[in-house]
Parts: sequence; structure tokens; C-alpha cells
Amino acid sequence: MRKSFDGLSELIQGRMMRNPVSGEVFIFINKRRDRMKLLQWQYGGFVLYYKRLERGTFELPVHRSTDISTAVYWPQLMMMVEGISLLHVRTRKRYLLTGSG
Repeated sequence: MRKSFDGLSELIQGRMMRNPVSGEVFIFINKRRDRMKLLQWQYGGFVLYYKRLERGTFELPVHRSTDISTAVYWPQLMMMVEGISLLHVRTRKRYLLTGSG
């Protein structure tokens, strides 16, 4: 969790093979899952959000252990940040465009 704007954007490009200035929100969580950084490119520059929990941990979405990254919808991210369990939430059907995450 020592990396800042440049280190995280290099990680996004080099390891994740993604474009850090795409406008996507990139989420980084430490091993103990008590700290989270969100990096996003907005008009004119990067924005970095950082949250440290005083108690508890962030719940991670279900993903394959071999994946280096996973897609998370905005509502899921907000639930993670607010401490709402992702496993016990029921989502109602919504229309999704073909090919969208």
C-alpha cells in the first residue's frame, strides 16, 4: 500500500495490461484487507481515494484465485466500502447490454 499515483498506474499498465486513463476505477486492497485505495483518471489528472478501517475487514467479491483482477460493479464497490456483505445481498434482474461487464 506504499504506491501512489505513478506506482499504481504502472501496476495497472504493466501487470494488469489495462489503460489507467480509461476512466475505470481501479481498486487495490492490502493483504490484511483493512486498507483500500481507489485510483481513477478524471478530467485533468488522477484521483486517489484511500480508506483505512479501524476495525474489521473489506469483503472481497467472489473470484477465481488464479485471476489477477476481477470486474466489480459500482454498487458492489459501494457495499464493500460501507461494510455490507456481498454474499447476503439479493439483486433484482436488470437489463445489461451484450458485452458489458
